[in-house]
Amino acid sequence: MSKLALITGASSGIGWAFAERLAADGYDLVIVGRRQERLEQFAQSRPETTIRTVAADLSTPAGIDSVAQICASEPVSMLVNNAGVAHYMPLAELPADKATELVNVKVLAPTMLSRVAIPGMQERGEGTIINVAGMIAFGGPAPHSQMPRRAVYGGSLAYLVAMSQTLSAELEGTGITVQVVCPGVVATEFHERQGMDLSMIPRMSAADVVTASMRGLELGETVCAPGVENTGLLDAVFQADLAAFGAQSPELATRYRTS
Repeated sequence: MSKLALITGASSGIGWAFAERLAADGYDLVIVGRRQERLEQFAQSRPETTIRTVAADLSTPAGIDSVAQICASEPVSMLVNNAGVAHYMPLAELPADKATELVNVKVLAPTMLSRVAIPGMQERGEGTIINVAGMIAFGGPAPHSQMPRRAVYGGSLAYLVAMSQTLSAELEGTGITVQVVCPGVVATEFHERQGMDLSMIPRMSAADVVTASMRGLELGETVCAPGVENTGLLDAVFQADLAAFGAQSPELATRYRTS
C-alpha cells in the first residue's frame, strides 16, 4: 500500500518540488494550494500517481479547517507544511490584514494541521512532519544596516524552528519524525509575487531544498539548513540556547540590582 503525503503550498516552488519528489518516491498525494489550475496541471502531468487536489486558502479559518479535516481523518504518513507568504515590511507599516494572513499561514496553519495529524500517526506508530521555515529565523540579532526589518515574517519562521524542536522532543519514541527546513534564498515565484526581483542574487533551486530535506531525515536532523556547510554553527547556536536556559536562577541577576 502506498503511503499518503499531504503538501501545502504545492502549486509552485518548494511545495511543487516536494510533490515531484514524493510522487517519484511512490507516495499518493494530497496537494493543497490557492491556485486550483496549477494543482490540476501537476496532477494531470502525473497520471501514474494517485493525486487529490485541494484548493484552500490557509490564511482563513475555513481553509485551515478544510485541510485539517483531511489530516484528521485520513492516514497521512507525511505532512509538509510549506505554504507561505512574505509581506516583508516593518511591523508598524504592515497592514493588519497582511499581518493576519502571514501569522495564519506560517504559524496557525502548521500548528493546527500538525495537531490533528499526530494522533493518527501515533496510532500507526510512524509519520513525518516537515515544516518549511527559512534562515531568516536566525536573523533576529542582525542590525538594521545588515538586513531589512520584517519582524512578523522573521518571528513566524523562528516559531517554526522552536516548535519543531520542541515537538520532536515531545514525540520521541512514538515513531514520528519532525523536521524544520531552513533554506536561504530559493529560485521560486515566492519573491516575485511580492514584487521583488532577486534574479541577480545567487539562489538555491527548490529541488535542492527538497533533496536536503530528504537526506536530512536520513541523517536524523531536526533542523535542516540546506545551504549551511558547517553544521557545527547550528550546533553552537542550539548549545548556547540550552546553556542560557540552564543558567537561569530565581535570584535577580547582578546587573539589575542597581539603578
